[in-house]
Amino acid sequence: MAAQRKAAHRKPKQRLFTGPAARTAASLALAGAATATAFEGAAQAEPQLTPAQVKAKVDRLYEDAEIATEKYNGTKEKAAAAEKSLDALRDEAARRTERLNTARNALGSYATAQYRGGGIDPGVRLALSSDPDQYLARASYEDRALDRQAGALNGVRRQMSQIAQLRARAENELDVLISRRAELKKHKDAVRAKLADAQKLLATLDADQRAAYDRSTGSARADRSAPRGLAAAPNARAAQAVAFAFTALGKPYVWGATGPDSFDCSGLTQAAWRAAGVSLPRTTYSQIDAGTRVSRSELAPGDLVFFYSGISHVGLYIGGGQMIHAPRPGAPVRVAPISEMPFAGATRVA
Repeated sequence: MAAQRKAAHRKPKQRLFTGPAARTAASLALAGAATATAFEGAAQAEPQLTPAQVKAKVDRLYEDAEIATEKYNGTKEKAAAAEKSLDALRDEAARRTERLNTARNALGSYATAQYRGGGIDPGVRLALSSDPDQYLARASYEDRALDRQAGALNGVRRQMSQIAQLRARAENELDVLISRRAELKKHKDAVRAKLADAQKLLATLDADQRAAYDRSTGSARADRSAPRGLAAAPNARAAQAVAFAFTALGKPYVWGATGPDSFDCSGLTQAAWRAAGVSLPRTTYSQIDAGTRVSRSELAPGDLVFFYSGISHVGLYIGGGQMIHAPRPGAPVRVAPISEMPFAGATRVA
């Protein structure tokens, strides 16, 4: 009876589909999975951007990349200064250490001589001397020598203290350099990421759309002739800077480059004014303060013209509302109207 009750309470064993029923169930399951995947893919797929939307996004990415480029340029300049300072401190520490070793050797020789000749009491040495006058003269000389050696010893102590200070400063400068290099890598990675994203977006355009984009940004144009009707530069140095900028037309934009074969925006203006004998700072943020601010209506050839609210782009004004600038990767140095970007200010260098 117990066995019968146990059997009665067991759940009936479920049978799997077999034959045509099994095939039908499998087909329904696959269809359901495919439908779910299709809905999921439709929910995750991004809408196709229009060429105008692609251009707007790419322009913004290039602007962000230029901001990161100028930060990179500034950090690179600071890292170079820190490295130069560190090298100078190490060189000075090495020179002082060499002088210290020379002084130590001299003191060591004197101490050895004192040890060898200092075993007899001075009074006994006087009594035993065959020439007391000569002995007293020699003793007086030795006292003066002792004073000089005491001064030398104090000098050694000072040198050791100064060397310790130099080494501490070198350690601090090394920490600064390590920090600058880490910052440099961060800005470099940011530039590369922005440029890579821009290229991915541009790859979504077909050939005609890409050609239209290049025409709109001047990427395919590098006119080497001067526009007509340009005003003369106000002085010889400005004329030299403008002349250099014209020789750079058609050369590629490379972020971080200062010439002579490629440039970024601030690298071009720096190189142009360097050719005129004027040293400009490296970045747009510092170049805008490198001269006298002028209004847009007062612009003259040779003036630096700046764009965007973050002062992240600069060109060299050549007159007639035109400038020469290094626009962006893929767009060579070219002549362009200053109206093509949001104007932020201008500076007259000389």
